Amino acid sequence: MDERPWSRRPHAAFFGEHFMLRSFVIGLVAGQRGITPLTVIATATRREEVPVELPLQKLMLNPVIAAGAAAFAAAEMAGDKMKTAPDRTMFVGLAVRSITAAYAGAALAPRDRRVLGAAIAVAAALASSYVGLAARKSAMRRFGQTGTGFVEDAIVFGSGLVIANPSLIARGFPRERHC
Repeated sequence: MDERPWSRRPHAAFFGEHFMLRSFVIGLVAGQRGITPLTVIATATRREEVPVELPLQKLMLNPVIAAGAAAFAAAEMAGDKMKTAPDRTMFVGLAVRSITAAYAGAALAPRDRRVLGAAIAVAAALASSYVGLAARKSAMRRFGQTGTGFVEDAIVFGSGLVIANPSLIARGFPRERHC
């Protein structure tokens, strides 16, 4: 049996690895916050949850680079609370979301399905950008910009962190048995 940490995945069945669920969910995350996927992939890389196989991924092992990604994600989340924050569906926002979704979707996909993982993540990011914006605007009318932003941040960051770092919750799942 392969002894790399990412080869022992009791969570694989739960997260639907065969159906590319992780790539899909990270795409949903990217649709709401463009930099968060890089931050959670940096965390997963440093925790050895994903193999270091993609271009530039070794950079994420550097604590300064990982901290920089986290700082950019925090800045994006803070900026989202400002009245002057642009809609996530503007061209630049969609471009950033597409790029980070593709990278993170590929990182979370099985090695032989990285292109498909990237494509699924980009499609999910683009679609969820529009759906997420409509949902956020609806919630803002009732609860305001700041409160809804904090709730959205918690859901997005928590989802991204768990989907990229499944061992954080995998202790509750039974281990796969190899017969």
